[in-house]
Amino acid sequence: MNFAEFYDLVPKIKNMPLPGQESHYKMAPLLRNKELASINLEEKQPKRAGVVSLFYPDDKLQTRLLLILRKTYNGVHSNQVGFPGGKVELSDGDIAETALRETWEEVGVSPKKIELIKQMSEIYIPPSNFLVQPFIGVSKEPLSFTMQEDEVEAIIEVLFSEFIDDTSIFEENLSTSYAKNIDVPAFKLNDYTVWGATAMMLSEVKEMFKALI
Repeated sequence: MNFAEFYDLVPKIKNMPLPGQESHYKMAPLLRNKELASINLEEKQPKRAGVVSLFYPDDKLQTRLLLILRKTYNGVHSNQVGFPGGKVELSDGDIAETALRETWEEVGVSPKKIELIKQMSEIYIPPSNFLVQPFIGVSKEPLSFTMQEDEVEAIIEVLFSEFIDDTSIFEENLSTSYAKNIDVPAFKLNDYTVWGATAMMLSEVKEMFKALI
């Protein structure tokens, strides 16, 4: 989809109700859905994080979605595909500021270039005890990226048309933090397998745009 057509959808997205957890659950195994439904967040006292699902035009004015591949490290999200973003710092005014600041730090896109158009449904990530607030963000100009070398392994620029295509969804047998050798629903985007919380958040974003095109 060319970016002019995409940007025409922005006012409608701003006014749409959120699909919510039902859209998240479409991209999680039944076992994980049961676990999430039973969690008491007040007891968990999760850490907070903000991330951005960022759309922008490429140099051919086709709409792209930005994802990142995280570095391999000793942690639960090692070498996984995700959104730019990260945890709340004391200096952040609010969770939106967190998402924009972390995006700037991780991929070098100034907050001045990003319009946050929609606050999406929060999602809890049990292995890391984070409550994540995703946003849909839009840049009206082509972007260049500077990776934060100690956190980001690769920049993944996905065509909107590929993301929105239902053939990008499949199942892959994975070993996760909660089960071994389990079939997990996932996106295949730019030959990367996108699963877990990122796939669940992407599902809500996709559902909103699919309702409009």
